Amino acid sequence: MTTMTETEPLGSKIRRQRRRLGYTLDELASNARISKPYLSLIETGRVAPPSDEKLKRLEHALSFPSMELIRQAHLQRTPDDVRAMLARLSDRARAAAGNLPAAAGGAPINLHGAVMLLEHFASLEVTDKKAYAGRLCDDSMTPKYRRGDVLILSPSLSARSGDDCLVRLADGRLTFQRVFFEKAEYGEPVVRLQPRNEELRPVILPIAQIATMHRAIYKYQRVGEES
Repeated sequence: MTTMTETEPLGSKIRRQRRRLGYTLDELASNARISKPYLSLIETGRVAPPSDEKLKRLEHALSFPSMELIRQAHLQRTPDDVRAMLARLSDRARAAAGNLPAAAGGAPINLHGAVMLLEHFASLEVTDKKAYAGRLCDDSMTPKYRRGDVLILSPSLSARSGDDCLVRLADGRLTFQRVFFEKAEYGEPVVRLQPRNEELRPVILPIAQIATMHRAIYKYQRVGEES
């Protein structure tokens, strides 16, 4: 699980890795196709986190694991009010981390809707004490949702056909998609996981392959585009 706490600022992490690999500022700027003055501002924390595309190039140039810099940048962009609400329950969340759905990997099904889990969430409007937050990491649910949106998810509400849900498969993998309850050719119950992005195809799975479905009840949307 990824929490809201980052021990090292994004810029200093990039600078430390650049120096560890022996790159000059000029060399990294060239490899990542970013201007040297702008890269210097990123490293010293004097600008907001750059776009996901620039961060992808930095990850590749500096041999970071895929999405490591992007995830941290998304956390830094979390609205202050959401960050404050999440922080109020951070200690309880860490103590109860076993109650959160845990991501695991690898089967050949091509799933969309990657979500980065944050912390347990509470506010006056959310009555589910087990509600938690996640940040959407791709564009599979456009136009209703955008990459970077913070979602509040409720384990206590029953999923209905057509709801947007964080789905945990029996193998532990997570996906955020619209769910539809259907029947296959011979009558066995299946779930259709349908991205809202019309360019992506749905996935149909036997109900037995679904471990949990947690409905999205709130969305906090990032305003504007990052540089």
